[in-house]
Order: sequence, then structure tokens, then C-alpha cells
Amino acid sequence: MARRVRLDPKGMEDLLRSPGVAAEVTSTAGRVREIARGDAAVMRHRMPVRSTSGFTDRARAIVTIAHPGGLGVQAKYGSLTKAVAAAGLSSGKVKRRG
Repeated sequence: MARRVRLDPKGMEDLLRSPGVAAEVTSTAGRVREIARGDAAVMRHRMPVRSTSGFTDRARAIVTIAHPGGLGVQAKYGSLTKAVAAAGLSSGKVKRRG
């Protein structure tokens, strides 16, 4: 028999803004950044990889190849996608930030 679950939107919002979740998001972004730095294409082209953390309506982090050719390296070799997978996460579409 199916059970009904009632979600508490305010509680979920508080959880997503909590210091514990923010610390976990920041830590995970750091792991992804370090894995991406070790990627062969990133190392060969000597490209810096950076992560930034902060809040929007929830804790968030962004990992980028901070180089004009970074988008091309991601497109050709999937360096960030591989780093995300190696960190034990799944990734959707990689967004281009301008």
C-alpha cells in the first residue's frame, strides 16, 4: 500500500541553506577541482581550475577551467565531466557561464 509523504518546503529551504550543507557542497567542489587539476588535458595545457562557493536560494558551488580555452578542453575531452564522475557525483548538462 502506498504511503503519502508531505514535504515541508520551509524545512527543506532551511536545510539547503544550513552551514552543514554549505560545508559539504564546498568540500565536494574542492574534490572535483583537485581531480580536474590532475586531468591530462588540463595539465598539458597548464590551465587553472577554480571553485567558488556561496549562496543563492541555497548553498552552491561552481568549478570552472579558468582559461579562455577551458570550454574547448571541456568540449573535446570532458575534463570536468570526468572529474564530477570520479568524485562520485552525476552530472547533467554543463552550463556555460558568461
